[in-house]
Amino acid sequence: MIESMTGYGSSSLLLNRFTIEAEIKSINSRFLDISLRLPRSLNDKEIEIRNIIKQNINRGKVTLNIYLKKDGVENGIPSYDEKTLKGIADLLRKIKSDSGLKEEIQLSDILSFYNVLFNDSSEYSDEEYEMTKTVVLDSLKKLKTMRVEEGEQLIADLHNRVNKIENLVDEIVLIGRASVESYFLKLKERAKELIENLADYNDRLAMELALLSEKYDITEETVRLKSHINQFRQTLNSDFEVGKKLNFVVQEMNREANTINNKSVSLEVSNRGLIIKEELEKIREQVQNIE
Repeated sequence: MIESMTGYGSSSLLLNRFTIEAEIKSINSRFLDISLRLPRSLNDKEIEIRNIIKQNINRGKVTLNIYLKKDGVENGIPSYDEKTLKGIADLLRKIKSDSGLKEEIQLSDILSFYNVLFNDSSEYSDEEYEMTKTVVLDSLKKLKTMRVEEGEQLIADLHNRVNKIENLVDEIVLIGRASVESYFLKLKERAKELIENLADYNDRLAMELALLSEKYDITEETVRLKSHINQFRQTLNSDFEVGKKLNFVVQEMNREANTINNKSVSLEVSNRGLIIKEELEKIREQVQNIE
């Protein structure tokens, strides 16, 4: 199933004194680019969390933020008791007075009582980590749901545009044949006006005009363009690296459209060729967002 590379998902879980929130978003990128913002208590789980994302996402720039709170401590930042802080400060002042020291009390002096002052609840049990994985997976599920929904919209839009291009190619095939024949006749009439004794050059003239007509014939280009349209549709129905394949096919379609425009001897063909180019540019922009 085709997915867009743009999506968002979030999830949260509250159990007793433990709260976890996960927020994940993705945008288009040529490859899978994962960026994590984790509490320090989960730093040793970074590789495992990355692997969870890789199992669910193939392409895109993915950003995952995880917020943890336990016993009033958010993302591993410990809290302290104000009474304990005041007690430590009073103790330091008494030590200073009793010892006759003249130095001012510094923050570093207070932080030397770190274990007494702070309630560090940054360690998480295996059960709490399993809860964290559950929330991450749920946010990933919501992200993928959004990517699939947008992917379905992209597919519908791409089908409409490629159908429009195919109709234009069919019109170009009909107009192109008539335009080359008309161009051939105009050249022939012009040549008659320039050459007094046409009989002496009749065979040579016919050959030269035939070569010119062949030069401006766009049959091969329209056949290849229709073949690329079929490849485009087939790729839309596949499941693996769809975005990269579509991008390649669009490049080939654009190449044929350019050649048709360059060889055209008809204003009607040129106008339709320009519309095809416009549609291909819109398709190219859409394809950039497909996984």
